[in-house]
Amino acid sequence: MAPSPTPHVQTVLGPIDPAALGFTLPHEHTAITLWQIPGRWDYWELTRDEPVITAELARFRDAGGSALVDVTLPGVGRDPAWLVRLARATGLQIVMGCGWYRGAYYPAETLVDRRPVDDLADELVREAEEGISVEGVGAPVRPGIIGEIGTDKPWLSAQEERVHRAVARASRRTGLAITTHAVMSDVGLAQLDVFEAEGADPGRVVIGHADSYPVLDHHLEIIRRGATIEFDFLGMSFTPQERHGEPRVIDLVLELLSRGHADRLLLSQDVCHNQQLRRYEGNGYTYLQETFLPRLRTRGVSDAEIDQLTVRNPRRILTIA
Repeated sequence: MAPSPTPHVQTVLGPIDPAALGFTLPHEHTAITLWQIPGRWDYWELTRDEPVITAELARFRDAGGSALVDVTLPGVGRDPAWLVRLARATGLQIVMGCGWYRGAYYPAETLVDRRPVDDLADELVREAEEGISVEGVGAPVRPGIIGEIGTDKPWLSAQEERVHRAVARASRRTGLAITTHAVMSDVGLAQLDVFEAEGADPGRVVIGHADSYPVLDHHLEIIRRGATIEFDFLGMSFTPQERHGEPRVIDLVLELLSRGHADRLLLSQDVCHNQQLRRYEGNGYTYLQETFLPRLRTRGVSDAEIDQLTVRNPRRILTIA
């Protein structure tokens, strides 16, 4: 299937009119494995358990959810056929990511350290234009976003810089937005430096996990440079900081809204561990609808602002012009 010539959102079941995209979670996983690399023993995994995940996603849909972006990449368990089955079973619009996650998880066969940057970019462009053939699925499955593209540390390694340069070039050629993994530091600005140096449009860049580094000046600098920030650890409760840090995050949201930046903020939950599922006493995929957004409303955030954060902003990022 050739890329759609009109503005569209690319889902795993094909292109759709952006207007069809409602309440969207822009940074999630439906299955991911992170503990398989050498030296990691913490069993961090979201198991590919179809009945369980289907039920969890159905709960999100029944709470008003429309779409979900699965940013699981090759090396940590991306499976286009799995995403197609979930989309068909739940009726949700599911968007698949592409690219390579972060240094520790680069698939050996990708040869990130041995290939020219343009060759890596060409691979992403081919996938965006031609899709991935999946047995039992009529049309090739095409990605709708690049990412999550990240760093292991608060800086870019040499290989990570190569990947960032490649995805910037692929974004320019395909129109796909870029979404990143940038935790507990200002590394998102270093990511943005590389994207800008390669001519990527900052308006098509989302710097992820910004709530893990709750520094207003950092958020404002990303916005000043034209990119979007994403608070996507919402509802996480693995550490005391996560369990007790939400009031500060809400204050940051309110401050950004008061400064007129409602159009540059995304919200999500980054479900990536079995413990986060409702089945296992976690918050599942409905924390925004059931807990976080009501708390914003209590603090005076309007329905129009919430619509901006959860519908219009994801729609803008996911629309391929």
